[in-house]
Amino acid sequence: MFIVAAIALILYDSGQTEPKRLRLVLGTLVYPVQLAVDVPLRLGAEFLEDVSSRRTLSAENEALRTRQVLLEAQIQKLAVLQAENSRLRELLQSSSRLDDRLSIAEILAMDLDPYRQRIMLNRGLIHQVHIGQPIIDAHGVMGQITHVGLNTSTALLITDANHSLPVEVNRNGLRAVAQGTGEGRWLVLPYLARNADIRVGDLLITSGLGGRFPRGYPVAVVRTVDLNGEGRFARVRAEVTARVDRSREVLLVWDHPPIDSPPPAENAERVP
Repeated sequence: MFIVAAIALILYDSGQTEPKRLRLVLGTLVYPVQLAVDVPLRLGAEFLEDVSSRRTLSAENEALRTRQVLLEAQIQKLAVLQAENSRLRELLQSSSRLDDRLSIAEILAMDLDPYRQRIMLNRGLIHQVHIGQPIIDAHGVMGQITHVGLNTSTALLITDANHSLPVEVNRNGLRAVAQGTGEGRWLVLPYLARNADIRVGDLLITSGLGGRFPRGYPVAVVRTVDLNGEGRFARVRAEVTARVDRSREVLLVWDHPPIDSPPPAENAERVP
């Protein structure tokens, strides 16, 4: 039956006018069916293309965000180097370096209680994290590691009331100790003489004393200076530059360049 129908259509198509009209009518009738069949295929292809494009953009954004944090951390010391040049310091013997080893870590949990300001990170012994290791974000010093597990670690923030940090004024090199207050983003500088050369707006940086924090990282900006209070010491309050209450990633700092070593799992007991 199909063979006969095919032959009949072939013979009918050999004409000049009628076949063209029939083909036009049939094409018009079949067009909605073609569209209906094509729509799921086209939508499926567009969906797959959108998913692939979104995954690619997400991966690119993550890579760029990580690179941005690393670069911002590296350029934090430029202001320090400029200040040292203006004061004609011995640059060749300066301990400020831009080649510190950095490793990014993600904050898993945060405790901002006034009496306990700590964060938990997704890095531990297998990543060569060690107790006392400083952590920073893209804006300044955040704290130091106080406990290390196999895959996680806990850091004490510099705003904790039990934390103290040797600092110096970037403008003139005046040394002091910045102590946490437990009050959000604030530090105080106790035992600073009333005649000390410190001003509102001065940038406080790590001094490197004590061997715990590498020298030259931003710590806080002086906001209030009271030289007329009671006692022999000035009352100075500074606001930390790090976003201790908003950062999602931090940088672990080693104050030496990375070295070739066995895989972390093999040398986990020999943490630097």
